[in-house]
Amino acid sequence: YFGASILTGSDSFQEVDVKIERPTYNKPFLGGFRNMSTGVELHNAGSQTKPPKRPHKGIQLFCKETQTAVEKNKQQQTRNTTSTQMTKIGLYVSNMTDKLITPGKYFTAEEYHKRRLEAVIVLQKYFRRWHAINLVQNLKEQKRLRLAWKAEEELQKKREKEEKLRREYEKKLNPKTKEDFELLYHELELWMQEETERINRTLTGAERKAALCALLEEETQLIACIGMHKLDANLENQQKSILHLLRKCAQPRRWKAFDGKITEMDTQSTLRGKELLEIYRSITKEGIPKDERISVLLTVKCTVKEHECKLTQEIVALIDREIDLLSRDVKECNLEGLRKRICTLFLQYIKIPEFNPEVAGLLKVPQDPLTLYKKVYFCHSCENYLPSTEFPLAANSRTIGRCHSCYRLENEARQREAYLKYRLILEDLRKSEVDYQDDSKIVFLVQLPDMQYLIENIWNCQSALSASSDLYDLVMVRWDKQHEWSPWNTILLTKEEADAHLKLCNLQKTYEAPFISKMEQKHIRAKNYFAQIPVMSSFLRRSNNQAN
Repeated sequence: YFGASILTGSDSFQEVDVKIERPTYNKPFLGGFRNMSTGVELHNAGSQTKPPKRPHKGIQLFCKETQTAVEKNKQQQTRNTTSTQMTKIGLYVSNMTDKLITPGKYFTAEEYHKRRLEAVIVLQKYFRRWHAINLVQNLKEQKRLRLAWKAEEELQKKREKEEKLRREYEKKLNPKTKEDFELLYHELELWMQEETERINRTLTGAERKAALCALLEEETQLIACIGMHKLDANLENQQKSILHLLRKCAQPRRWKAFDGKITEMDTQSTLRGKELLEIYRSITKEGIPKDERISVLLTVKCTVKEHECKLTQEIVALIDREIDLLSRDVKECNLEGLRKRICTLFLQYIKIPEFNPEVAGLLKVPQDPLTLYKKVYFCHSCENYLPSTEFPLAANSRTIGRCHSCYRLENEARQREAYLKYRLILEDLRKSEVDYQDDSKIVFLVQLPDMQYLIENIWNCQSALSASSDLYDLVMVRWDKQHEWSPWNTILLTKEEADAHLKLCNLQKTYEAPFISKMEQKHIRAKNYFAQIPVMSSFLRRSNNQAN
């Protein structure tokens, strides 16, 4: 605001307040002029009246650019001016550079399309030739790859077979485990049967009896040799089991983090286990110098003196005795028995949870005897009380029979059967069922005698498709992969046949009706055998309900 004086009369003025509004928009250019001497530009003034607003129509409007093209008019002129000139009177134009053009043969639209069709046929002919060459080359390459793959597969099978034979030969030559001795006794029984058959076929009378007596004597020597190997293997396996137990005691705690990394932590009990493991390794080492042996014995003595009991006192007394004998230069062969006693007593010391807390959860015999009352059974053959895990229980068992050791001893003395092949089939079957992750239970109820009955009596120890009788190459899989494995939903095949069978979607369209009927008969026989088992009856009813 500012004040202004307005003349109202001859000598009177009136003060008026004038309100000035600052414009919120740019003043439009309305022309003007420029002073030529000073260069100052003077623009024509616009009115200060505020422009009226357009009335609101009640509709929201948006501004956008128009698509009108900007046009320009500009004159063009060719760069070279040309003209034509004809010969006339008074003017001569040379025709040396002129060309004479004559029209060609006229052809119709039908002839034109015919030429195009012929050209297309030629192009198709060459394209098809090129395509056929590529197709043949691809087929040749696929055939070459197929033959190479087939040769590689045959070579791999040959290598696996040779490796299996080599492992079997190694097991027979240097048996280590119970399965190795079982296989060795089985080979001995096969050899005895062949020799007996040969003697009965070729000899008679006194010669036959003498040959059978010589064969019996040779069998006795072989059994004694196998027994010596078994004693050596038991000693070696016992030492390995002891070291395995001590390694477990010394193993640190492990857990997996969210990022997949393994974290390890040593506790006081695991450190104690490591210390006892190192001491046991040192005390069982042979061929060390006398000074080092005395140092190891003093370490053991300091370790066991931490706890006062009858066992530690006996260990300390034996250590003092060996140190005294070493100081008198006694031969090591005369100290062998004493050293074994020290190792045995120190191992007993390690297995006591008060001295080695980590061993408490690894001992087979629990510390509380009351926990054994419901899990201990009496073996009527060896007359020993053993835990339930030492007794083989078939699916149709109703009472507790003999223990594993008695069954193994009877097998070595009489039948001499090799159950390794059946055990491998059962283990492979359980692994494959775990991979399905559909909570299958029947396969874990079936035991080794049940699997042997299925293979020998139901499937006749051969593949259902190729009749292959090599049990090491046979596997059991589901007949219908949509349902869990059971003795009435299984088929015995080779490994290659099993892989192809599990890829099938519709069994009715793949196999012929006689083959399916044959499989159903085998499944009915298996149902009749396992229906006698109370545990299997519930699964059998459930499978019947699903079939209906």
